[in-house]
Amino acid sequence: MANKGPSFGLSRQVQDKIDSKYDPELEQILVEWISRQCGSGVGKPEAGKTGFQTWLKDGCVLSELINSLFTADKPVRKIASSPAAFKQMEQISQFLNASEKYGVTKTDMFQTVDLWEGKDLAAVQRTLSALGSLAITKEEGTYKGEANWFFKKAQENKRDFSDDQMKAGKNVIGLQMGSNQGASQEGMSYGRPRQIM
Repeated sequence: MANKGPSFGLSRQVQDKIDSKYDPELEQILVEWISRQCGSGVGKPEAGKTGFQTWLKDGCVLSELINSLFTADKPVRKIASSPAAFKQMEQISQFLNASEKYGVTKTDMFQTVDLWEGKDLAAVQRTLSALGSLAITKEEGTYKGEANWFFKKAQENKRDFSDDQMKAGKNVIGLQMGSNQGASQEGMSYGRPRQIM
């Protein structure tokens, strides 16, 4: 964590809960996918959270990843490693903007400080998993990983019904609505009757 001392009390409990959501097995899958997707030029990190964070922290690996998923017009034009903190954070922001352009929803996105300061690496994993799922779902031929690493998102299954089918459907009582046949309260009791003396 950048320039922050240890946390105590409730802050510590909250941070521990966030840290517990980090998945080391998912880390291995993500590292393998990014390495295959971007080529050997990106290398591989040391095992563990800090190695994963250090590998992605400058934003260059993430930018290479998102560029590899686009066929023609690459969203991140300039990928340059820099020791300056604001440049690294800017590179991460470019990745996030390009991911949103690719189709990752805002709710699946991490914030720049989640990665750069290591506050919530589980959120980084969620974003990368959503990106992988989207790459498999689009079937553009740019995905270079195993098919079972990420879930394929559901596709739209639009149906067109004729007017006759729509009218017939209005007359059917769905099973969720239940039935009122034979409905009575006979035999129901709610405790003992009131004793009047």
